[in-house]
Amino acid sequence: MGKRFAAGIDIGGTNTVIGLVDEQGGIAGRASILTAGFDAAEDLVKAVCEKTVALCAQHGNATLMGFGIGAPSANYYSGCIEHAPNLKWSGVIPLVSYFTKHLQLEAVLTNDANAGALGEMLFGAAKGLKDFLFVTLGTGLGSGIVVNGQLVYGHDGMAGEMGHVILIPDGRLCGCGRKGCLETYCSATGIRKTFLEKSGRKDHPEIDAKSIFDLAEEGDVFAIESFKYTGALLGLALANSVAYTSPSHIFLFGGLAQAGERILQPTRKSLKANLLHIYKNKVKLGLSQLAENDAAILGAASLIWNKHQPANS
Repeated sequence: MGKRFAAGIDIGGTNTVIGLVDEQGGIAGRASILTAGFDAAEDLVKAVCEKTVALCAQHGNATLMGFGIGAPSANYYSGCIEHAPNLKWSGVIPLVSYFTKHLQLEAVLTNDANAGALGEMLFGAAKGLKDFLFVTLGTGLGSGIVVNGQLVYGHDGMAGEMGHVILIPDGRLCGCGRKGCLETYCSATGIRKTFLEKSGRKDHPEIDAKSIFDLAEEGDVFAIESFKYTGALLGLALANSVAYTSPSHIFLFGGLAQAGERILQPTRKSLKANLLHIYKNKVKLGLSQLAENDAAILGAASLIWNKHQPANS
């Protein structure tokens, strides 16, 4: 029997990324397809299957174990993408059934934050951990919650929407239609809004989380204050989340997390200050060990390896 691979598929609004991942987390091949280039979701799935088979063929008699798929608004239980605002296909998309129809292989679907949490547990800093939070700080804020070694999906497959906890009543308008959600403050988009508010600068496309970090490193007062404010709110939200599952670790991932101590320091300070006393000194906050360019593929492939042969078994 040749080498075994799981296909890690990350479906984004612009591109769909494909990777062959072995049991140790090695990525043996990659490909990318323009998501928006397909008017029908099933046509994209067909193209993904063809690309994956071609990648696998480059490794002789390799065995493809299945497809792990990370996507927005994905429901693990139903195998469907449900009303994703950033994809061109409206309504409920039976994605898993499309994959199994085309290649008769196992396919597992979840949202990108849940996939990232599994990837962290199998291939990253959460190896051997049973209770932790994985928080993505990108355009929005996502979260994967692991309790007793298992991802929490809830009764309907939609648990873990920490970004849509209302942090400030009647606060900033969120894409979900409500006001004051956590992700409108603690994300790459959120810190951008904070900086513009504090500095009084006009909106400009060149102002993003990276440029705000650069300004903070140069000593810009408004940029520094923006990170402090963002960290203070994030730490408060994390302290509240600890009361629900008592995680031993919290891992931050994504563009804003790349600011390192600039975001970690104020977040740690706020987390410590707001933790209920019974959790004091029990929760470690740190950064994901998954490489930014690999995380989506590894996380998605982990959906297969977690069921067949976990890397940490």
